[in-house]
Amino acid sequence: MPRILMERSGEMEVFARVVQDGGFSAAARNLDITPSAVSKLIARLEARLGTRLLVRTTRALTLTDEGEAYYHAALRILQELNDAEQQAAGGAVRGRLRVNTTIPFGTMFVAPAVPAFIARNPNVVVDLSFTDGIIDLVAEKTDVAIRMGNLPDSGLIARKLGQSRRVVCAAPSYLAQRPPPAVPADLERHDCLTFNFRRERPTWPFMLDGQEIAQPVKGSIIVNNGETMKQMALAGAGIARVGLFHVADEIAAGRLVPLLEEHNPGDLELIHAIYVGGGPLPHRVRAFIEHMVSALKESSLLVLS
Repeated sequence: MPRILMERSGEMEVFARVVQDGGFSAAARNLDITPSAVSKLIARLEARLGTRLLVRTTRALTLTDEGEAYYHAALRILQELNDAEQQAAGGAVRGRLRVNTTIPFGTMFVAPAVPAFIARNPNVVVDLSFTDGIIDLVAEKTDVAIRMGNLPDSGLIARKLGQSRRVVCAAPSYLAQRPPPAVPADLERHDCLTFNFRRERPTWPFMLDGQEIAQPVKGSIIVNNGETMKQMALAGAGIARVGLFHVADEIAAGRLVPLLEEHNPGDLELIHAIYVGGGPLPHRVRAFIEHMVSALKESSLLVLS
């Protein structure tokens, strides 16, 4: 009978952490062991497999083709081991849950929903991070992210949570200085607030003469998150295009004015929960997503899937 290799899961966990943290020293800090111990474990793993998994230089750490394949397999196996342990413990929802989402959505919907989730699952620690920048879930060790807009092709799993209509709007103080745009082309003479995480020249979609067009826009202020954009719009700095859920109260109070509504093409902002696939979904992630689905049903500002 072959010898049982009791150390396999430990080697996999150390190897995966080295890849995720980008180096031996960072992995050692997170694992609370010495860098030399990490180096010895990786060397032992490579010797047992008979192949190099990592190419290490003074500046970078790179996966070989074999290392890339082993890394993805290790993630899947470790996730299955974690899920098996949870099932053996009665399917309990426990552990640290790392959640990332945009600043506006996180502030308005995620943060208010967390206390009820913790009340139902007291053995979970929720680690919240709000940013409008796109993060690498594996590198940032994030369990689930909630993202706005169309998703790029990736190996991540996505579940649609809902959608919100976008609206073009500006403050009365801004519109007092310049005539409101009557047609999309009028935006060329206006300061439009845009995001700096879009590489191409920004365009906004509109309907004109029965056809959808992409209207180029430009302005003096570029921001990296929706909350800052809303504040700039409220300050009269320009015209913004944001999710209606984010500015509904300001519009109702007259602090922002919708523009070009007759040319709005039904511009929708999709909302997805995304997570790393490759194995059974951990109970804490599944429970949180289901909790958010239930919480979002209470909002009149979103159209649920």
